[in-house]
Amino acid sequence: MNMYPVWLSDLGQRQCVVLGGGHEGEAERKVEELLACGARIKVISPSFSKRLAAQDRVEWIPRTYRCGDLDGAFLVIVCETNPSKTRPVWKEAQQKNVLINAMDDIPHCSFVAGSVVRRGKLALSISTSGAAPALSVRLRQRLETEFGTHYETFLDWMAALRKPMSIRYPDFDVRRSVWYAIVDSDVLELLKEERTADAVQRLIALAGREVVANAKIVREGYPATP
Repeated sequence: MNMYPVWLSDLGQRQCVVLGGGHEGEAERKVEELLACGARIKVISPSFSKRLAAQDRVEWIPRTYRCGDLDGAFLVIVCETNPSKTRPVWKEAQQKNVLINAMDDIPHCSFVAGSVVRRGKLALSISTSGAAPALSVRLRQRLETEFGTHYETFLDWMAALRKPMSIRYPDFDVRRSVWYAIVDSDVLELLKEERTADAVQRLIALAGREVVANAKIVREGYPATP
C-alpha cells in the first residue's frame, strides 16, 4: 500500500478522540503526543492514566465507545487490536469525515502514524506502510542515536536567523546561498562536539556579525561574540 506522507497542523483548534487504553499504555502515549501538539483530547476508555486525565486539555470518559462519540472530532485514534470493535468507529468516522487511525488494522485506517524522532523543531517520521511496524521502531532507535540534541540547538538558531537574514540579504538567490553555506558547514558538527563558541564564530563568518547579533543567538547560555 502506497502512503502519502503528511503533517497535521493547528491541532490546538481541533478535537481529537482516543479510544481504548488497555494495550501496553498505547493510549497514554498517543495522548502525550497529541498534548505536545496542543490538541484538545477526549479519551473514551474504561481505564486511563489519572495523571493525564487531570490535564486541562484532556477529557476522560470512563466507558467504551458509543456511536456519536465522534461528533465534532477532527481525528480519532483507536488503541484496540480487535477489528470487530474498530468497525463501527470506522463507519462513524467515514460518515462524519473524521480522520481515523486504528492500531494494527490498516483496512480501518484513513491515515497511519509512523515512528517519530523529535529534536525540538526537527521531526523525522518513519513508515513501512503498515508492513513491518517493528522495523519502524528499530529505525527510529537508530536515528535517535544519529540525530542528537545538537540538531535542536541548530534549528533554534536557524529559526532565529530567518528574519535578520531576510533583511540583510533581500535577494532570494543570495540568501539561499548563505543558508546552504550554513547547512553544509561544520556548525552542526561543532555543536555536536559542544564547541558552541566555535559554532557561533562560524555562523558569524558565514552570515555576518550583524545578522547573528540581530538573531540574538548570543544570549544566556551561549558565548559572547568578540
